[in-house]
Amino acid sequence: MDMNFISRLIVVIAAAGGLCAQEHQVAITVDDLPRGGDSPGSAAADLAMTMKLLTPFKNDKIPLTGFVNECRHADEAEELLPLWTAAGADLGNHTCSHLDLSSTSVAEFEADVLKGERVTGAVLGRMPPYFRYPYLHTGMTPEVREAVEAFLKKRGYTMAPVTLDDEDYVFARVYADKLAQGNAAEAARVLAAYVKYMDGIFAFFEGWGVKVTGHDVKQILLIHASQLNADAMPQLLQMMRRRGYEFVSLWEALTDDAYQLPDSYAGPQGISWIHRWAMEKGMKVQWEPEAPAWIAAAYKASVK
Repeated sequence: MDMNFISRLIVVIAAAGGLCAQEHQVAITVDDLPRGGDSPGSAAADLAMTMKLLTPFKNDKIPLTGFVNECRHADEAEELLPLWTAAGADLGNHTCSHLDLSSTSVAEFEADVLKGERVTGAVLGRMPPYFRYPYLHTGMTPEVREAVEAFLKKRGYTMAPVTLDDEDYVFARVYADKLAQGNAAEAARVLAAYVKYMDGIFAFFEGWGVKVTGHDVKQILLIHASQLNADAMPQLLQMMRRRGYEFVSLWEALTDDAYQLPDSYAGPQGISWIHRWAMEKGMKVQWEPEAPAWIAAAYKASVK
């Protein structure tokens, strides 16, 4: 057989395999900067956590967007936020104090948004381009929702929705407790359970997104700036690659037509935008997997 033909065939097969290997796209976003989702650490611990979390993104040039609460760990924000931009990350506003719009007046919420622009804007050298609602709570009533949306639009913000919603903060709190107790074996067990759980989250929303929108949605993942995610990130990225994900910027993900679908939800739930689109279409919502019972019980005991 012609060896040149065989060589060309191998190239074609390899190229086809590469196409199959990247059949999905995801934008990774991290909330509650400088640190959130687990127990607060010392300044040194927060610095070490941040550097470890960002290392794979910086090394592999993976797009990333962080959402900042400037009033949390306020003394560390000016030191830690430049590490994010140095790693290639963009930054967005998550309110200064992580206020819950479900229990906050419109005026107070808007004031906290403005307060959350100072350090982030200085680090970026421009206005933060994105805004994300804490707890994904977008307003209890249509009137509140519309008022805040109008304010944010006037400030020039692009809303940052979430499709891959999850309970990483539940695992993160339990993981932090095990580390604090010096129980390395149990901490490793929590981390392994977390990676498995996140694999299930991706599997669920891949299928649910297609059912709701009719196509493979460019997903937007929400996780938090915690020690768990710093330690688990190499495994999480490996899981995403195994599932065939290409890493894209938040801006690129938002070019998906799905993010133009109607969303008029107002109420107490902080839920994935795929659920919101389903509600708009009158579909019965299929809910994502929950954390395992033993993790949920440990979290409940911890927050008491």
